[in-house]
Amino acid sequence: DIYVINADGTGQSRLTTNSANDIFPAWSPDGSKIAFVSLRDGDRNSNTEIDAYLDIYVMNADGSGQTRLAAGIAETTFDGIFVLDGHPAWSPDGKQIAFISDRDGDLEIYVMNADGSGQTRLTTDSAVSLGFAWSPDGSRIAFTSRGRNWDIYVMNADGTGQRRLTTDAAVDEWPAWSPDGSRITFVSRRDGNSEIYVMNADGSGVTRLTTNSVIDMRPAWSPDGSKISFVSFSDGDVPELCVMKADGSGVTCLTVSGGLHPVWSP
Repeated sequence: DIYVINADGTGQSRLTTNSANDIFPAWSPDGSKIAFVSLRDGDRNSNTEIDAYLDIYVMNADGSGQTRLAAGIAETTFDGIFVLDGHPAWSPDGKQIAFISDRDGDLEIYVMNADGSGQTRLTTDSAVSLGFAWSPDGSRIAFTSRGRNWDIYVMNADGTGQRRLTTDAAVDEWPAWSPDGSRITFVSRRDGNSEIYVMNADGSGVTRLTTNSVIDMRPAWSPDGSKISFVSFSDGDVPELCVMKADGSGVTCLTVSGGLHPVWSP
């Protein structure tokens, strides 16, 4: 389910109560709505081979008004049983939502209007992975591709001008832009463990921020750029929501009951 929590770890409140999984929340830029992914619709069409769907929904910031925006294409059958529309990300002006879908057979990045209309495919790369993010000015999208290796790429918001930023042999994934657009934080296994790194927006100046012996992932910048939240398996098998200063210092974990997909309110 989707929860909200104050930035200091207090005031935890549950927003969704569906019996199915609700994951990947994303705040609208004005803070009035939250897009998220849900498995609640299950098997929509018994005439297909597909019996599991991850769909994109939107709700008001208090959890009311839950509405489905994008749904896996039930008329199409794949070799598997899983149709994914996931990882919604609002454009900075709030007019569009980018998302990942395998509706055409491969995981690709799509974009739609905030009401779910005008769904358009941006990439034609069979190796696109789950992590991507809009630049603060809405002109570019950073994303992960497994084309030659798991690396961070950037493209224009219309899908043109794709350019590779990282070239390390290890996995680089889950990019997130700083609010001023000058830096991108990401997850890498280049030092033998999943850690949080940061680099300049052109790919230069790669710096490691976390040095844990456990998995750290899913970085997200605070709106003022002073902090970065992330998920850490610091408590064994349970993922926890942690926060640190933008230089990697002052790490504090906020939850004790687990958290997978943190996003800051605007």
